[in-house]
Amino acid sequence: MAKRTKSALKRQRQTLRRTARNQAVRSRVKTLIKRARASAHPASADARAAIQALDAAAGKGILHRNAAARRKSRLMRHLARAQAASPAPA
Repeated sequence: MAKRTKSALKRQRQTLRRTARNQAVRSRVKTLIKRARASAHPASADARAAIQALDAAAGKGILHRNAAARRKSRLMRHLARAQAASPAPA
C-alpha cells in the first residue's frame, strides 16, 4: 500500500538514503577485507584499514559489534596462517 501521510513519506525518503549509505559502507568493508587477505601480512596497511573500517561500521551500527569482531578474528587468523605458511625472508 502506498504511503500517504507526510511523516510516512519522509520516513521512506530517510530509509532510502540510509540504506544507500549503509550499503556503500558494507561494500567498502568487504573490499578492504579482500585487499587485506590478499596482502597476507598482519601488519600491512591494508589489514589496518580493514580493521578500522570494521570498527567504524560497528560503531555506527551498520554492522553488529559481534559480527565486526567475528570478521576481524577471521581476518587476523587468516593473515597469521598465511604468514606462518610463507617462508621467512633470508
